[in-house]
Amino acid sequence: MNQQPILDGSAFLFAQKLSVKPAYSIKEDAVPVAGSVMTAYRRLNSLKSLGIAKTGRGRFMINTTVISQPAYLVEKLLPSLISLKNGRRFGRYYSDSDVRFVMDNISHRLVTLDYKAWELTKFQYPADLYLYVDNIGNTIELLKNNGFSEGKKGRIVILPMIGDFSNQIERVYLDCIANGGRSVQDAVAIELLHGDKLNLRGSFPVDLIRKVQEDLPMEQ
Repeated sequence: MNQQPILDGSAFLFAQKLSVKPAYSIKEDAVPVAGSVMTAYRRLNSLKSLGIAKTGRGRFMINTTVISQPAYLVEKLLPSLISLKNGRRFGRYYSDSDVRFVMDNISHRLVTLDYKAWELTKFQYPADLYLYVDNIGNTIELLKNNGFSEGKKGRIVILPMIGDFSNQIERVYLDCIANGGRSVQDAVAIELLHGDKLNLRGSFPVDLIRKVQEDLPMEQ
């Protein structure tokens, strides 16, 4: 996939001006910051196209971890954001057997997020298997031919190859920041244990860094 993601600076600044909340109202939160309903929707649609925002029924959510990063790092996160947004989720038995089948039978370029972060840090036990593959169509066909169905509950997520994969540890690190949620702690753990392999660093709350430091296993 040759898609070249572009960051809308105005949308990014709009998101940074929002107070931190679990969820927002377009009318009460977005419009006052954007200046008009039309501009608010334009900013949100730009963020949504990158997977930074989710909208629905007059409300929206923002990936605050991404928005809190410096602009130069957000540029580096764009390939991860686009790949994750275009990921497709599959399941068969919805158990570890799905993971074993895919690892044994699917040709992939890189395992990322949960399972790779666990391999690198032994910090959080993995939940879902994320794979970068060269040919999405062939991979999906193989899964469906072996009883997998596409849906939100599947533990297998197939990702398109977008961006740079020359430094695999750094790519997993960026994917973790882009994914948000529990993956942010994985990003911190990777930085603490493999910082010498990273060419850039994210911005994280001091309390979060301290918590991950305390919870990391003693032996690696």
